[in-house]
Amino acid sequence: MTWMEFVGCAGVAYGPPLALFVFTIMSDPIRIIILIASAFFWLVALLLSSVVWFLFPFKSLLVFGIICSVFFQELFRYLIYVLLRKAEAGLKKVTIPNTNTEITNNKHILAYVAGLGFGIMSGAFSLINILADLVGPATMGLKGGSSSFCLISAILSMCFILLHTFWGVIFFAAIDKKNYLHISWVIVSHVLVSCLSLLTQSMFYFPIIAALVLMLFSGYIAFVVSGGSCNNCKRVCRCGNQRTLNLEPSTSST
Repeated sequence: MTWMEFVGCAGVAYGPPLALFVFTIMSDPIRIIILIASAFFWLVALLLSSVVWFLFPFKSLLVFGIICSVFFQELFRYLIYVLLRKAEAGLKKVTIPNTNTEITNNKHILAYVAGLGFGIMSGAFSLINILADLVGPATMGLKGGSSSFCLISAILSMCFILLHTFWGVIFFAAIDKKNYLHISWVIVSHVLVSCLSLLTQSMFYFPIIAALVLMLFSGYIAFVVSGGSCNNCKRVCRCGNQRTLNLEPSTSST
């Protein structure tokens, strides 16, 4: 039962980001480098926020630690933005000819990869201790807590990973266009979701519902700022249907 719960929670938390990595990043070495670099930036942000939390006499206030961590994460999100924008010319030079050069031509892909790197590292740190305890000898509620705590933590970790991905796209586009409303949305929603995670021990489902709603809304904003629209979705569906129809005669004749 312990290993089944371990595999299930790990699949819930890391299944979607693993699929994103396999289908959109793994085949491009430039994207892998950017992913690792952004994950390292998140680690540095966590280190600095830990140092500040350790030095200031507010260790008993978890809210202070959360706000401090969010501040450093957004600061380093801006730093990775500056780094990637300055490295765009170099990325175009090292791109191998006759391969996928979309990452150097579409700025939103840079934001997506950087955001996913932030999210993967954030999700790893938020759930790794729980997954370590799930392997046994017993996991029902973890130290007398709710039996749903592990599943709720896994869902929240998945939400944070996807939220960081969406926040990266929104943040990068907002800085390019100087859209301070979207920048404020990224920071405020980050603080809100992080603070709501403190309620998982008393109010189990409210943080989950709130995180999912914010994730869907952030995903919609990221979709719009990256140039997405309902017409584009319809065109993709029509192209897919046309390709299927064109393939049917050839397959039937053979």
